[in-house]
Amino acid sequence: MVLGGNRLNVSQLKTITLAASVTILAASLIIFPQESFEASIRGLNMWWEIVFPSLLPFFIISEMLIGFGVVKFIGVILEPLMRPLFRVPGVGGFVWAMGMASGFPAGAKLTTRLRQEKQLTQIEAERLVSFTNSSNPLFIFGAVSIGFFYNPHLGIILACAHYLGNVCVGLIMSFHGRKEESKTNTTSNKIFPIKEALSALHRTRMKEKRPIGKQLGDAVNSSIQTLLLIGGFIILFSVINKLLFHLQITPFIANALNMFFRMLMLPADLTLPFISGLFEITLGSQMTSGVNSATLLQQAVIISFVLGFSGFSVQAQVASILAQSDIRFRPFFIARIIHGIAAAIITILIWKPIYVKFYQDKPSNAVPVFNNLDWHFWEQAFLRMKEWGPVFTLISLMIYIILYMFRIRENSKV
Repeated sequence: MVLGGNRLNVSQLKTITLAASVTILAASLIIFPQESFEASIRGLNMWWEIVFPSLLPFFIISEMLIGFGVVKFIGVILEPLMRPLFRVPGVGGFVWAMGMASGFPAGAKLTTRLRQEKQLTQIEAERLVSFTNSSNPLFIFGAVSIGFFYNPHLGIILACAHYLGNVCVGLIMSFHGRKEESKTNTTSNKIFPIKEALSALHRTRMKEKRPIGKQLGDAVNSSIQTLLLIGGFIILFSVINKLLFHLQITPFIANALNMFFRMLMLPADLTLPFISGLFEITLGSQMTSGVNSATLLQQAVIISFVLGFSGFSVQAQVASILAQSDIRFRPFFIARIIHGIAAAIITILIWKPIYVKFYQDKPSNAVPVFNNLDWHFWEQAFLRMKEWGPVFTLISLMIYIILYMFRIRENSKV
């Protein structure tokens, strides 16, 4: 194939493909306006009810902890643990904990922030971001287990598989880039170097010249800007997922996967939820819960893979955050495939020892009878989030606008 007398190279082919894809997307928006609008509203509701209020406090607190030197302190303490296991500095322990508590894409944001401050090398940052992006417990228990399956005990299986899968990814990705990095061993010989950690905390705080008020304002601005970006991706991929279904692209891919699913002894009805989950985990999980021809174990395996893979929506969010530094996206994408496979395998391995043994597994789609005390906390937390989330989001956006106006006013005076 030629273009302008020359052979069509990869770059030109990529340009044509991207242009054609965007054109088809724009035409689809015109052809399916009602469906696109409904998908956009669904993505917006998810963002301002759940994502924004659940992530903003973690983002702001994380920024302040980094500025005050607490993260550096934790890094020195955890160095003897994180370095041998995952070949990352001790600060990775903080990122890992915050990533599990707050969910996607907190791990990517914190890793990028630490890379910008030179607390991580490029290779270390690529290792760290690969296993510190995970779904938070509120989503696994509140949205998936209780919201979709009405079964809190399933959340224990999904959470164990998800977080153990993250550990497997961290151990595997510790081999990433060993040839590229320096062979210098930076592991501390001290088990608990408290004095060294306190010294690092003080030095970090003294290097920070901004007053506390300025740090807090910058933390709020940075966090809300990131969450606005995340919201845009959630809405965009919600619309794309809906349009792909109406364009018969998703059903076509699902039909192509039917034979592969039969080889894995999975019902063909799970292929469409699986494809949808590859784009957006919430929709994929909801669709999987409605497949009556599948057993609960088969549904759990699909959801575990989808949660580990994270979906293209989350991956696009991570890619946009990593683009602010020199951290490459490819290792992260490979890690998501590994995480999905590992989580699915772990689900199968722990199903009988944990779910069947302790929770008296019911027939495939029977709604289990369970004690309200087991799931009451997660249900209430999820319902409270949906009830007060929009109010919290609107108040935070108003604060962001005020701070942004003050910043513009200060810059105009300079």
